[in-house]
Amino acid sequence: QVQLVESGGGVVQAGGSLRVSCAASRTIVGPNTMGWYRQAPGKQRDLVATITGGGTTNYAESVKGRFTISTDNAKRTVYLQMSSLKAEDTAVYFCRVDAFNRVYWGQGTQVTVSS
Repeated sequence: QVQLVESGGGVVQAGGSLRVSCAASRTIVGPNTMGWYRQAPGKQRDLVATITGGGTTNYAESVKGRFTISTDNAKRTVYLQMSSLKAEDTAVYFCRVDAFNRVYWGQGTQVTVSS
């Protein structure tokens, strides 16, 4: 079992930067993918970025060049560094971990970009 706890959300002005973090309750080992998804009001939950255990990253087209996903060396925390934020980035950001043959989700953290 893995518990995920996100932090770092908040309100930021358009053009600003913010970093959200997701801490796992145990070290993620074996084949795995860690990622961030987001859900705006009235919309579906969409992929933002993922990173595999081998370090391969994948980004949604809308965030390429602005967002960076990374993990710490202990494989306990996944980060999403967001820059040049836009109003359309406003959403609840969810952490997801695919590991141990299961999918785990965090509770989400609100990111609001004011224009």
